[in-house]
Amino acid sequence: ESFDCDIKLPPMIEDWTKEHVKDWLIIRLRVPQQIAQNLYDQELSGSCLVSYEKQDLLELGVPLAPAIQIIRQVEKFKRHSETFEPSMRTHMNYYELSKGELWKSAEMQIVSGNMDESMEMQTMSSDSGIQSLSSVQMLQIARNKIRSKPVCQIRPFDNRNSNIFYIKNNTLPPVAGPSNLLDPVHEYQLLPSADETSEREILYEFTKEVFSFAASCMNSRTNGTIHFGVHSQPGQGHGEVVGHEITSFSKYNEAFESCLSEYFEEQHVNTARMCIRPPHFIQVHSEDGTTSNKWVIEVDVVPTYSETQENVFYTLLSIESAEKKQQCKTECLFVRDGLRSVNYLADTDPRIIQEKMKSLTDQVKCWASARKAAEEKDEKQPSQGHQGQRLKQLITRGRDTFENSLPVIVVTDKCHSSQLEHLDFLKEMKLFAVLDFDPESDVSGTCSSYRGDRIANLHYPRMFTTQDSITTIIGKLNLFKQTSWIFCNGRVNEESETDKPLTDNEWIKKRSGDVNNMVSLLCNPDLLSKDRLLIFILHSAVTDISSPILETFCAIYRTLEGVDNMLCICKNYDIFRHWQRLIESRCKEDITSKCIYDLSLNEISSTIKRLKEPQTQSSRRFLPSTGSSSVLLAKKDEELMTVLDILCENECQNTEIETEKDSFEEFKKKTEEDFYRGGQVSWWNFYLSEKEGSLPFIKRDKYNELHDLITPVEGHTSPCVIINLFHHPGCGGSTLAMHVLWNLRHKFRCAVVKNSTATNNEIATQVMKLLTYGKQEQSGYTPVLLLVDNWDDTEDLKLCILASDRKRHSTLMVIILNSERTQFPAESSRNSRNLNVFITNKLSAKEQSLFSEKLQQLKKDHKKPETFYAFMIMTNNFSEDYIKKTVSNIVKDLDTTTQQGRLFSFLALLNTYVNGSHMSLSLCEELVGIRNALWRRETLDDEMNPYSTLMITFTVEEHGTYRAVRFLHQMIARNCLDLLTLKYKLSLAEITINVLHCDRLYKSCMGKDFLVQNIQSMLVTRHRKEQGNDKDTLFSPLIEAIGEAEGPGKIKEVLERATERFDRSATLPQALARYICLKEEDFNSALKWALNAREKNSNSYIADTVGQVYKGFKAVKAFQDSQELAKKDEQEDPLELHTKKRPKSYNTSGYVGETEVMMILLDVIKDLPLFAASDRHKRDKMLQFLRDQHPVSKLNDHSDTTVNQFVSVLADHERFLISLKPRLKEIFSFFETYFLYLKPRSKEREIADERNKRKVSEYFKKYIEVFSGSEEEKASEKASKPKLSLHQTIVEQRCYLEMKRADSFAGLLQCLNDKNGSEVEHILKKWQFIIDNSPRRCVSDTVNFILANIVVHSIKPSSKLLKKYEDLVDLLNEELQKEGTHSKCTELYYLSMLLMWPTQDRRLENSATYKDISMYVTSAKKTFHRRFSHMFPARSVISHFFLGKSSGLKRIVSKVNSQSRNLHHLWQSGAAWNEPEVQGKLLRVKGKSENGEIYVNYGANLKMLVRPVYLGDIRSGYSREDVSFYLGFTMEGPVAYNIKYENDQ
Repeated sequence: ESFDCDIKLPPMIEDWTKEHVKDWLIIRLRVPQQIAQNLYDQELSGSCLVSYEKQDLLELGVPLAPAIQIIRQVEKFKRHSETFEPSMRTHMNYYELSKGELWKSAEMQIVSGNMDESMEMQTMSSDSGIQSLSSVQMLQIARNKIRSKPVCQIRPFDNRNSNIFYIKNNTLPPVAGPSNLLDPVHEYQLLPSADETSEREILYEFTKEVFSFAASCMNSRTNGTIHFGVHSQPGQGHGEVVGHEITSFSKYNEAFESCLSEYFEEQHVNTARMCIRPPHFIQVHSEDGTTSNKWVIEVDVVPTYSETQENVFYTLLSIESAEKKQQCKTECLFVRDGLRSVNYLADTDPRIIQEKMKSLTDQVKCWASARKAAEEKDEKQPSQGHQGQRLKQLITRGRDTFENSLPVIVVTDKCHSSQLEHLDFLKEMKLFAVLDFDPESDVSGTCSSYRGDRIANLHYPRMFTTQDSITTIIGKLNLFKQTSWIFCNGRVNEESETDKPLTDNEWIKKRSGDVNNMVSLLCNPDLLSKDRLLIFILHSAVTDISSPILETFCAIYRTLEGVDNMLCICKNYDIFRHWQRLIESRCKEDITSKCIYDLSLNEISSTIKRLKEPQTQSSRRFLPSTGSSSVLLAKKDEELMTVLDILCENECQNTEIETEKDSFEEFKKKTEEDFYRGGQVSWWNFYLSEKEGSLPFIKRDKYNELHDLITPVEGHTSPCVIINLFHHPGCGGSTLAMHVLWNLRHKFRCAVVKNSTATNNEIATQVMKLLTYGKQEQSGYTPVLLLVDNWDDTEDLKLCILASDRKRHSTLMVIILNSERTQFPAESSRNSRNLNVFITNKLSAKEQSLFSEKLQQLKKDHKKPETFYAFMIMTNNFSEDYIKKTVSNIVKDLDTTTQQGRLFSFLALLNTYVNGSHMSLSLCEELVGIRNALWRRETLDDEMNPYSTLMITFTVEEHGTYRAVRFLHQMIARNCLDLLTLKYKLSLAEITINVLHCDRLYKSCMGKDFLVQNIQSMLVTRHRKEQGNDKDTLFSPLIEAIGEAEGPGKIKEVLERATERFDRSATLPQALARYICLKEEDFNSALKWALNAREKNSNSYIADTVGQVYKGFKAVKAFQDSQELAKKDEQEDPLELHTKKRPKSYNTSGYVGETEVMMILLDVIKDLPLFAASDRHKRDKMLQFLRDQHPVSKLNDHSDTTVNQFVSVLADHERFLISLKPRLKEIFSFFETYFLYLKPRSKEREIADERNKRKVSEYFKKYIEVFSGSEEEKASEKASKPKLSLHQTIVEQRCYLEMKRADSFAGLLQCLNDKNGSEVEHILKKWQFIIDNSPRRCVSDTVNFILANIVVHSIKPSSKLLKKYEDLVDLLNEELQKEGTHSKCTELYYLSMLLMWPTQDRRLENSATYKDISMYVTSAKKTFHRRFSHMFPARSVISHFFLGKSSGLKRIVSKVNSQSRNLHHLWQSGAAWNEPEVQGKLLRVKGKSENGEIYVNYGANLKMLVRPVYLGDIRSGYSREDVSFYLGFTMEGPVAYNIKYENDQ
């Protein structure tokens, strides 16, 4: 019989009588009877009760604790009554519930949503004892709630070491009654807040609820957990995590310990202590994943049979009277009744209590027996079994070891701090990317732990969803070089709203698109081969079907079309169960076989580390240092030097691989075989040759000569030295260079540039880091010996290294050893200005003897050394006969119509005509029909056998990391191609057309961009002797070879097919046009293709081809066309991006040429009788004509027919002649801005600039001589037009300024360098007159006048002619208001930066300019880019002024003003920033690095973008960090110098 039948209450409190209230207080709330009677006596009805507050009850004599209890329970009931109506109450024995429990059943049916609507009715009561809901209602409530709120995973029962947290507003599963006694029952409670009551009362409420619940579980013999900080009322809030703010955990623990003995009878205190676990505190996280200051308190009850036996456990509830300071103890007997605890002794009728106790005694015996049986059954359950073996299979993909080179992508959520140490296996993997859903990961999570020892760049999904090419994204984000740590739900310490954490709902709306796009890119075969591993690490249960991490899994699943090469690590079985069911629901895929859930993180970590391949690199690597000392090179620091392969002192020593004898022997043979077959030499080859029983590594004859050039160090007088090693391709030049490095690794800090696409600035920065690594301020460094391969701009690299040397060392710092391939090593050596050595493809007798000796040793150690064809080619002294014979024997049975034959011909063609070409391994496998090579059941070597003996597979790291295939040697490739054409009658044109027709080559694959570039380069790139080729060619060598062998018709066919394949390329129709024009002389057809090329990409080179076809242009028109086309030219040849690094230039020859032509014309005019110096009147009239002040007819002289004849000729060209002066003025203005706003990026261009400056200066002098009027002319004009005298005076002032080259903004900037104080004062006077007297002041006059003031202040700050700073600001504001933000006048916005740059004290914030300063900076950049962006690849902007520490005009510090003569060279090198004189004047600004840019925040609404001058100052990888720097002002915008990372200081 249900105890609920003993109290029948109306559904609304307002309808309760005072009898109802009294019964409710005594029976349901267990309020002492005398308190209830007192309230009854005072006529307390329900309508009174609902209007009462706590103070009202206190005034009626109710003690504080029960008063709080009553008020809270009334509020709970009122909230419930507004939502639910009472229904019939039918009791169901709790042993009838299935083993899964009601709350588990509800939780597990979230995904399918098929709650059992037919379940029997069951009572669900809270401690208020009023509500009665059916189980169907309860399940429906749960289902509705679960749909709207994610369900948290409950902490594993009786597990204090469980690292779990709850999410605020998420729900715990609905409460349920006992099931099988071992599955715990759950009860939720909310304690009063600190605002409502005292800490003492909160602790009392806590202990009362804990021990009441515990006693009920102990009597019912069921495991249970009570949760504080979770909503307990049915309805929308049921089970919702709220949490409590806890100031002291120890107070709860102390209250628990001290009160336990007070609540239980003395004989049962020890039993209670054994059964009731101490409180467990679980942190509550916000919905966006960040931590909060709230906690859920949980207490587990484990009433084992051995402790409880058949005992019945009574408790004593103590209620303290606030007035009488004494306690009233009430004996209670709690048991579990369905979903709640009930007190069997609460009834006031002794007879009923006696009946209950009689039946309870029998029930307790029954429950104890059931408990004992359940425990015995649980002990016999077998363990899960073979998860360790499954982990091994998944992590190694069926092999014996986990490959060190395997790229890994990890997806993970928040990890508890105590578990971070067990994620150290991530540090030993080749982590490509980590998709992290913990917003605090970089502060206290997995990312922070990883970055303690390794480098990871902090990224966001949106960084992967740009319009950039994959190659560009790889370069920008440093993919493959450093781990990309992607915060998929933002970062907690992020300032930008865009990247802050989001709740799940907001994430789906705002961020899921970026994550989907990012996943598409990360899983794109163009970026990462299929040979990768995806690991999901789940620390918390994923219970919501729209969870972000589940959405990410689905995106990966869709992109990869399955779960191949995937591993899911779940912290426990419950997490796995949720994960498995959600994925099965979403993807219809059973992921069980991919999951590990039975092993601890510690076991998983240890297993993975045990399975890893033995390391082939020492765990402690050392660099040589001064005085024969050494410096430990930390792994993290080495990873920062992304472009360098550093050779350490102890390279290859003390490695794991050498300790494992069998593995080492296999590794040794493989390493030797790879090299001698034709692979790149590795440091291991040199190390192994020094082992006992091995022959020394072969020293080439030129070894000593190269070694002696490098040493001794004292022999070098320059801080940076270039040494060239010229060699034929494939003759061992790079191996010789690395051999020298190996033997000098104790004297130099040796490194190889491993990325040919790296910029010189980037290399220089990392070289300087290597040079100074481990050194403080001590003098003396161990020089760096840097090997670069075929580097075209070593001079620029040298300049970059010198510029990076902030301390201007005079002793040797760096030796650049350039291994340069050329067809003429000896000739290149003779012509080189640098120290150099050369080797050729002819061995000396001594070298041949050494190779023969080495061959004998190889025969002892290897089965078939005769197949080491690269070595055999050298052993046979590069004999063509040997290569032909070898190729003929191997390729004798080739079927060119098969897939294998086709791949063979493709590689032969590419490797013959493009140095360094290759095809990715995955592409080759597809071309021969290998569809899934992940588990290596079939290999390319097997499919291509025996031809694979002529090929080698190697690793490419320049365009992403992947495995690639090429022929062993270019001579082998060329002979294979010859064999295909001669024996198999497969023409070059046919092979080329097959390459162009094979669609698979142009679809997604690793290295696709590089392959496509190589194919196009093979068709269009000409050979030039100046670039080291054997001859100059009109067309590419392949095209010329096709012409020689097959005739011109085939050339045309191949190029036409190429234009169809590469339909967006302009270079192919250009090549076709050139061929038709030069060889077939079909000009109409050639013109068609030339115009086709121009439509696709109009640049000066293609226009030149159009010109060749058109023929004939007038000089001036031709030069003007050249100028326009130079603006649009591609500064880099896209077909040579991977091989050439030549300094870029902007072609100004069109301007120089046009000026020369015009000057020649002016010289001719000067010699005419009309321009006779002796006749001042005629000369003045002629000048007026040239200035377009008089028509040419005014020059006629009726008395001189000869003059009239000249005038007649001039009249025919009148329009052209009167355009000379303005056009020349325009050209001189161009050169002023060209030289003053921008500077060249290379030393060679600086020299050319100086030459052009001198030439332009001479032209300007001539121009002034020709067009400056005579004094008579000026006086005559004043006399004839007196009213124009003011205008004439202004003209005169302008003429003076023009003559002094101070009539333009750029000219005034030049005054900083070549004018003294009195000169600039005189210039300022002229500008003052123009400003004061011009009827209509134009914006250019205003900006020039303001700049003139700044220039005078910089040169002569004491000048009395200077305007006040405030007046200049007002003048500037006036112009800015008129012009707005869309003016073409860059100079106007430049001045706004100089005068109105924000200050931290916000002195200027009330002015309009200050408020709009960021817009003006943007306008400066936009207008400057419109005018000069075409010059950027060749030139960089100049900072004429810097931000100083003072105010007003003193705040504008010019470089001239801040550099004394002895500082000049320091400015050139960048070392000036360390000089006290500079540091004393300039202000150091603080900002933040973001996406390779710098930002400065001035207040909440002003965020200023500042571009770093030297990209090398910003760490690659787009990591967000705090920085400081000096601020310079360029016409493009503000720039940052001398950037320092705050965390490094």
